[in-house]
Amino acid sequence: MTLSHVLPRQLHPSPISLAGLPDPRDAPFIALARYAGCPVITGNVKHFPGGSGSRGVDAGGVAGGAGKRLIEGSPRWVIITHIMADNHPRWLTARIDDALSDTPVVLLNGARQTGKSTLAQAVSDARGGRYLTLDNPTVLAAARADPLAFASTGAALTVIDEVQKAPGLFAAIKHTVDRNRQPGRFLLTGSADVLMLPNVSESLAGRMEVLSLQPLAQGEIARQASDLIERLFANAPPVTVLRAPADASESTLARRIGAGGFPEALSRIRTERRLAWFSAYVTTVTQRDVRDLSNIADTSALPRLLALLAARSGGLTNMAELARSCALPQATLQRYLALLQATFLYQPLPAWHANLGKRLIKAPKAYLLDSGLACALCGIGSATLPASPLYGAMLEGFVLGELRRIAAAMPTPPGIFHYRSAGGVEVDFVIEDAAGRCIAIEVKASTSLGDKHFGGLKDLQAALGERFCCGVVLYGGEQQVRFGERLWAVPVGGK
Repeated sequence: MTLSHVLPRQLHPSPISLAGLPDPRDAPFIALARYAGCPVITGNVKHFPGGSGSRGVDAGGVAGGAGKRLIEGSPRWVIITHIMADNHPRWLTARIDDALSDTPVVLLNGARQTGKSTLAQAVSDARGGRYLTLDNPTVLAAARADPLAFASTGAALTVIDEVQKAPGLFAAIKHTVDRNRQPGRFLLTGSADVLMLPNVSESLAGRMEVLSLQPLAQGEIARQASDLIERLFANAPPVTVLRAPADASESTLARRIGAGGFPEALSRIRTERRLAWFSAYVTTVTQRDVRDLSNIADTSALPRLLALLAARSGGLTNMAELARSCALPQATLQRYLALLQATFLYQPLPAWHANLGKRLIKAPKAYLLDSGLACALCGIGSATLPASPLYGAMLEGFVLGELRRIAAAMPTPPGIFHYRSAGGVEVDFVIEDAAGRCIAIEVKASTSLGDKHFGGLKDLQAALGERFCCGVVLYGGEQQVRFGERLWAVPVGGK
């Protein structure tokens, strides 16, 4: 039992918000319910009339958690035994709807447990579609036995979850779509990059749009939209990036970084339970999903490689040094990195290239998908994170994750890169839109800044001229400060 508290039966004749109970007597429960940087926990507590004995409450759970029983009790009391976040509205929904409006096949890919199945089911329900998951052994057997019959469902929208398990379906879907190019026929999901599978990219070229679902953004957790990137392109940065929660003591920035955005990890109240979840998660992905992509007999090196990458978050990828550290030949290391990218756990940040008359470093920087995952692999909990020598790197990875999630939801997502010249001038993140306009972002954990912290931004500003829209240093202080023309210090916030 991770959390135990009692609520009078009179409080739940209708749906209520567990984090918004108006009675002051419930304040201790609200404090207990807050977790991992999420400012609001809601649970739909339903009334079960009559009778006695065990009662249950169903809440729309997060990925894989819909319909889980959260509450047990007697007719008089309800006992909270486990808290699950309910379904969060996903920013990517609008882009999925847009894609289905004019494209026959949409592929929603992303790492396991980011919420793809929950989102795909919601889209299917809204459109009266048919939902099929290849996690079901019977459904998977049918898909493999006769892919063409399986793909010819006749439904207005067919959702096929975990499609990478039956690669033969792609040719069948191509055949079906070529006979009827009506938009919005298939929504596919995959926990591995199916475009790495042989012949897939060729078979559905021009017929399929690919969208990627990241773990939850802080705005999604808080049920708030984010226009951060648009505001930076307009040279109008917000006063703070993250809004402070109602109870700041229960949701520090360190907690947000350590918790990350995986819905299931967020549901774990205690740090040790969250770390245990991440450990099991890495084991599942490296032992099951990697084998779906490649015939690797021994996957024991992959968790160790992930941990090394986590400890090097934000550093340039040096293949020779990394190969020595994990005792692997460079050819094997490159293959393993490609597989970790295919499962979306490893997401290196490419270098930004432009004709600036300078020699630029072209090596990518190492980042994992999620700051919570990176902290867990380094054995760092939220309580010890601020004092850790890796705090700055974890904060930088957290900010990158937020930027990627915000960008992915935009109608035309901009590219995100890092900048480093051969002379050592660097900028953590350069965001470039389709018109070639750029914004530059530095991340500093310190609570105070000086002119020296803007050196990289000023160098890039001078090189880009009018293409440079805005440069910001996100830092641990509390005041937004202007440091020059189109240059700002902006608090990360969230404290």
